[in-house]
Amino acid sequence: MGMAKKGGYIEKLLKKADKALQEGVKKADEVLDNAVELGAMTAKQASKTGKELHKQAKKERDSLRERGMGKITKGISAAKNITSNTEDDLETLKKLGKLRASEVITEKEFQAKKKKILDRI
Repeated sequence: MGMAKKGGYIEKLLKKADKALQEGVKKADEVLDNAVELGAMTAKQASKTGKELHKQAKKERDSLRERGMGKITKGISAAKNITSNTEDDLETLKKLGKLRASEVITEKEFQAKKKKILDRI
C-alpha cells in the first residue's frame, strides 16, 4: 500500500507538471500570436508610411523640376534678349556710321552714341 500511495503521488505530480506545461505552451502561443499581430500591424504602418513618403518625394521632385524649368526658360529668354539686343546695337552702329558718312550727324554725335551702345554690349 505504501507503493500505491507513492505511485499516486507521482502520478498527481506528473499531471500537475503536464498541466503546467500545457498552460505554458498556451501562454507562449498567445504571446506569439500577439507578436505576429503586432508585426503585421507594424508592417502595414511601415508600408503606409513608405507610400506617404514616396508621394511626398514625388511632389517635391515635381516642384523642383517645375522651378528648375522656370529658371532655365528665364535664362534662355535672357540670353536671347542679350543676343537680340547686341545684334540690334550693331545694326544701329552701322546706321549711325551711314548717317555720319552722309553728314546727317557730326563726328562728335556719332562718337557719343557709339560709346553708349558699346557700353551696353
